[in-house]
Amino acid sequence: MDGEILIIGAAIIDVLARPAGADVFETGSLPADEIRMSTGGDALNEATVLARLGKRVRLATVIGKDMAGRMLAEHCAAEDITLEEGCFCDDMDTGINIVLVEDSGERSFLTNPYGSLRRLSLSHIKMPFSSGTKILCFASIFVSPEIDTDGLHRIFKTAKEQGITVCADMTKCKNKETAEDLAPALAYVDYLFANADEAALITGAQDPEESAACLVRAGAANVIVKCGGKGCVVRSTEDSFAVPAEPGVRCIDTTGAGDSFAAGFLSALSEGRTLKECAEYANRCGALAVASVGATEWSKSKIRKEQMRRK
Repeated sequence: MDGEILIIGAAIIDVLARPAGADVFETGSLPADEIRMSTGGDALNEATVLARLGKRVRLATVIGKDMAGRMLAEHCAAEDITLEEGCFCDDMDTGINIVLVEDSGERSFLTNPYGSLRRLSLSHIKMPFSSGTKILCFASIFVSPEIDTDGLHRIFKTAKEQGITVCADMTKCKNKETAEDLAPALAYVDYLFANADEAALITGAQDPEESAACLVRAGAANVIVKCGGKGCVVRSTEDSFAVPAEPGVRCIDTTGAGDSFAAGFLSALSEGRTLKECAEYANRCGALAVASVGATEWSKSKIRKEQMRRK
């Protein structure tokens, strides 16, 4: 399945500090082993990993005409990620997230609800899509409040009518949405990604396998539930299986792990691999992500890239 992969979603700047905890509010100042600034946002993370894995990637997003926006544009140019025309807007600030990473690798975020992170709308997404697009991934459902179920339905339906494989990732629902609420859009989704907590919130089922089955019943053809250190659960209209996590992984930072997982799956999918092979490759990318600080740092190494391509 050659061709371009279109990623739709957020592109922001992350400012990450590790380790960080509540003590800073008592002392007023606290040393951190590492403080760094990097690109972030679900869609840009996926696009960056895919580009480094040698895929042709286009990014549909929205960013401000400010210093942070220029940094993102420079990053995309350097990584050979094509930005959709019209993504720059005068009337908003580019999203910047403060990411506080605990010793365990778990994260807490400070976000600007008025910045570009939450401002993506249908007006920023050009439809019909480019004739060269083979895979479309919306990353992530519930991040962009201006794109509701009707908006998702329009995006996914348009893509399917053009013969494009439709994928979608999600974050935690914000307004108690259910799988049934999303059913009109999920009916057009070929591959749906969610972590166990996200899937439980939207389905009401605590078991990942039950959550996956519920989402398949809601219309998604294939559902992949990410279970962290336990790997992932895969459910389709025809099959159901679990894929164990990569062994011997030391978790340092979970930032971007789900995005790297999704990018790995999309990369394998674009090469025509089986559903199980896609899930295994996704697990491998997610494992590499949590073993490094930052959302996409693991994918920078040319040696690592060649290793990943051979596997």
